[in-house]
Amino acid sequence: MAKGGRVVKQFAVIGLGRFGSSVARTLARMGHQVIAIDSDEAKVEALMNDVTTAIQADARDEEALKAAGIRNVDVAIVAIGENVEANILVTLIVKEMGIKCVVAKAMNDLHGKVLAKIGADKVVFPERDMGIRVAHTLASGNVLEHIDLSPEYSIVEIVAPARVAGKTLGQLNLRAQHGVSVMAIKRNDKILAAPGADDVVEEGDIMVLVGRNKALERLQES
Repeated sequence: MAKGGRVVKQFAVIGLGRFGSSVARTLARMGHQVIAIDSDEAKVEALMNDVTTAIQADARDEEALKAAGIRNVDVAIVAIGENVEANILVTLIVKEMGIKCVVAKAMNDLHGKVLAKIGADKVVFPERDMGIRVAHTLASGNVLEHIDLSPEYSIVEIVAPARVAGKTLGQLNLRAQHGVSVMAIKRNDKILAAPGADDVVEEGDIMVLVGRNKALERLQES
């Protein structure tokens, strides 16, 4: 689905603790459709106005998940925390539902290995991966890395889209157009640090950008 030229993805976030809530809110702010699920009524109510749909349900009940409409989502994020058994079971259930991409939260390396064994497409460790960073990575297919510098500023690595190929940085004028600076360009095994206005961007280049979060999001959407 496209919205203003941007692809809108559908996400299910199961488990609305601090990590899950952060991912759900960030994805919703980025304009994506989010189904948020938790067995705790208070956590569901806290997100009710921030996401597309917030549902109180026991995610271990496959029929409840089907009723919530998650079979058609692009990505399911299993963010259940303390209950490792429930986390593993729900990961298995949503994977067997045929959801394209299942992301599961792991408490430690051993837990992560189990999740990978049962088919999780991506395993995340909240201590290492902030919820907001994970949301940005999942929502934008061409974002390779997202590093929060502060609540307002970030560094991102994106694959240069075809529309900018063959243009110089001067022609693109990203600072004036988007308020974003190009820190470096990665091309194959070479890195061009602090590129100048005459440097040309080639299709497939990796651009390392720094700027305000809102400016970086606008650039990725344009």
